[in-house]
Amino acid sequence: MDKKLRQATICLLRKNDEVLLAMKKRGFGVGKWNGVGGKVKEGETVEQAAIRETQEEIGVTPVAIEQVAVLDFRFPDVPAEKNWDQQVVVFICNEWTGEFAESEEMLPKWFKISEIPYDQMWSDDVFWMPKVFSGQKVKAEFIFSGEGKLKEHKFKELV
Repeated sequence: MDKKLRQATICLLRKNDEVLLAMKKRGFGVGKWNGVGGKVKEGETVEQAAIRETQEEIGVTPVAIEQVAVLDFRFPDVPAEKNWDQQVVVFICNEWTGEFAESEEMLPKWFKISEIPYDQMWSDDVFWMPKVFSGQKVKAEFIFSGEGKLKEHKFKELV
């Protein structure tokens, strides 16, 4: 499991006791609520990718982002050429410019943090998101089956 992981981002926009999640309309994770984000392009920092993906997916530009988690996702049952294994750097953003808009890929919606629809999200989210929203910084690893079922998880570090 020492293989280099594809780099990706999640950006969680937060205002007071709410978080903006987006319904994935196509591609990897379709039909699930998630933060906005995606793959880091060559020559781009993870922070630049988080800002670009937020602009592309929901039409707003983060003004300031704070790194709150590093999550390793592994899919050992999935052929390596599918490239599902990834390291996702999670950011929280409390300030942005622009107007929220649905894109071809994502449908944004505000949720009270106490009412996050974990049953309609990736099964790992219920483990790390509450920690992040309580102010902890998280480093964790999640191992999934080829069908996307969480098989195991471990927190490597909580700050």
